[in-house]
Amino acid sequence: MKMWVVFFLAVLLGACASYNGRGLKPGVDKLENVLQVMGQPAMRWQDPDGAVQLAYPRGPMGYHTYMVHIGPDGKLRQIENVLDEKNFARIQPGMSKEDVLHIIGPSYARWTAYFKARDELAWEWRYCDAWNAAARLYVLFDNSKGTVRKSFSITESCGLGQCICSR
Repeated sequence: MKMWVVFFLAVLLGACASYNGRGLKPGVDKLENVLQVMGQPAMRWQDPDGAVQLAYPRGPMGYHTYMVHIGPDGKLRQIENVLDEKNFARIQPGMSKEDVLHIIGPSYARWTAYFKARDELAWEWRYCDAWNAAARLYVLFDNSKGTVRKSFSITESCGLGQCICSR
């Protein structure tokens, strides 16, 4: 019985280690190491100079999307959680869907909604705000043009108290 508990805990710890790329070292680890530790990304972009960007959304109920940047030399540059106010401020009216994806990665597909009367497409992300409360970001697109109309955030309501994020 003890052996099964130890095995289960080892598997659990291994899964947690790959969630945010913990243990990977910028300037040392290569793309192969990232894929081995974090798995296959949801999205991948290749720049003309050979640099690669990988998106790892950890939703729908998670609070993070990690962007992994690999340099033209094939080595890890950085891993960052992009679901924060700094990156949300970069999203501006007129931007394309692809621009938004490059900044914060894909939203959870089941939370995408289309509003026919306004010809508006809404994408949604769950994140942890600056006050450590669970919140939602909405990006609204003019569906015909495929460009951002506006974006806004709201804090989730959890009964009598606020939701608290686990970091």
